Amino acid sequence: MAFIKLYRKKLQENYQFLDETFKSRNIEWGVVSKLLCGNKIYLKEIIALGVREIHDSRVSNLKKIKALDPEIQTVYIKPPAKRSIESIVKYADISFNTEIYTIQLLSDEAVKQNKTHKIIIMIEMGDLREGVMGEELIDFYGTILKMPNIEISGIGTNFNCLSGVMPTQDKLIQLSLYKQLIEAKFNISIPFVSGGTSVTIPLLLKNARPMAVNHFRIGEALFFGKDLFTGNTIEGMHHDVFKLYAEIIEITEKPNTPTGELGENVAGNSFSMDDVTDLGITSLRAILDIGLLDMQPQYIESDDTDITIVDASSDMLVIDISNSKKTYKIGDLVAFQIRYMGALYLLNSDYIEKIIE
Repeated sequence: MAFIKLYRKKLQENYQFLDETFKSRNIEWGVVSKLLCGNKIYLKEIIALGVREIHDSRVSNLKKIKALDPEIQTVYIKPPAKRSIESIVKYADISFNTEIYTIQLLSDEAVKQNKTHKIIIMIEMGDLREGVMGEELIDFYGTILKMPNIEISGIGTNFNCLSGVMPTQDKLIQLSLYKQLIEAKFNISIPFVSGGTSVTIPLLLKNARPMAVNHFRIGEALFFGKDLFTGNTIEGMHHDVFKLYAEIIEITEKPNTPTGELGENVAGNSFSMDDVTDLGITSLRAILDIGLLDMQPQYIESDDTDITIVDASSDMLVIDISNSKKTYKIGDLVAFQIRYMGALYLLNSDYIEKIIE
């Protein structure tokens, strides 16, 4: 068997660190829950922290959140698909938008449901994912202001999501200037400038954030405490809120090289004899009860630093335990640190048990 474990105390301490950091700077923030893949057990843990705003990229997850606590403000954090408009208006209090056509559909549906749907207009700031181009923003904004049952809650942007563009003080100042430009043009007030995600936290801690940026959306930092500039753990936070445990189902001394005619394996990879420098050498290998159906080996790392991951098939992971100082036996659990994408695979798998300690 294999399971992923959430450590409640570490999660609470990470949340408290972030909440105090934001509150001391008069910043509103919400938790991005998409990593949890709609798992109700873990969603309840997030709600129990005292979170009042949850962001997700799946409307089905927002529906679960509303069922658990209707008072939580739910935010759909990507441009809505046409075929999801009805459910987004129903289950998302706010959605991120970049298309006039889509916002008109949201407006029409909000009128049908007799609701006011809030939106945040996302602006392209160089990462080349979603966002209205800056030179089109004024005309865009002016068109949206005329739509019934639509309330513009703010503007926002994303960094480091597609092209790896990092947030800088200059980029955030530029976002702040868009706010000033819109407010001056239309004589209105924009409540929120949502320019902060986990990647922006290091700038915040260095007090390099323009005051106009007053809203953050946090996922990875909450669960992994990671400084995305350096790759290190933010001081005062935990990197191991989640851990993976997989059971050993075989231990055998085996050759390091396969024998027979070679072809592609199930993952489409081919073994290359050119990379082998220890022909004829054997190693002590263990097979774990987890595979590519549930995880990707490049996103996990054993707590036992003397273990080497060899490769994985659909349902099994092979590791080399030859150099380990521990003596392993059948049935032992091997613990792994998990990176963000590794947790995403694991939490999306129905075959991995989710538990809490």
